[in-house]
Amino acid sequence: MNALDLGAVAALTEIFEAHRSDQPLIITGQGKAFCAGVDTKAFAAYSDPQRQTLFDGMTRMVTALCAIKAPTLAAVNGHALGGGLVLALCCDYRVACHGSHKYGLTEAKAGVPFPAGPAEVINCELPPTLLRHLTLSSAVVSASFLHDHLVFDALVEQENLNDAAQATALKLAEQPAFASVKQQVRGALVRRLSAL
Repeated sequence: MNALDLGAVAALTEIFEAHRSDQPLIITGQGKAFCAGVDTKAFAAYSDPQRQTLFDGMTRMVTALCAIKAPTLAAVNGHALGGGLVLALCCDYRVACHGSHKYGLTEAKAGVPFPAGPAEVINCELPPTLLRHLTLSSAVVSASFLHDHLVFDALVEQENLNDAAQATALKLAEQPAFASVKQQVRGALVRRLSAL
């Protein structure tokens, strides 16, 4: 389910921090999930210092992803819950699949509160009423629901996801002022994340 434990967060952070080119970065998952969020079984076994390391690591991870100057695109191939949906929200453009996959910010139900960085991302990327609904109720919703609320930018059939993501990423990257406009639009978020 591509859940986030200490190792996964460290590996993703390393990838995001190393991305210095102007080529777009596409994030997707293997199997039936984009990312199931924090690995709750691993989290339950962590010591308090390890839990804090995970929380700090997730803030660093989302900061590194949001700070990439090139276009970033989430090809949401399956379930995206909690930190998995936050990863998608960090991206500049989000393409998801039609189908019965589940999406939500279920931290309250899972008993794992948001780390500081992911909390900043969701507060920036979601309108207040949708933020309240998704977080306080731990609602699990469909891709079409998130598309209707402009959280997902496009919906495609599963077999077309990779092609659609690549084509969209190239179109974004072809815009000569993309990096400058991204800095204007998302730079304040990156500065707040960096301060955390």
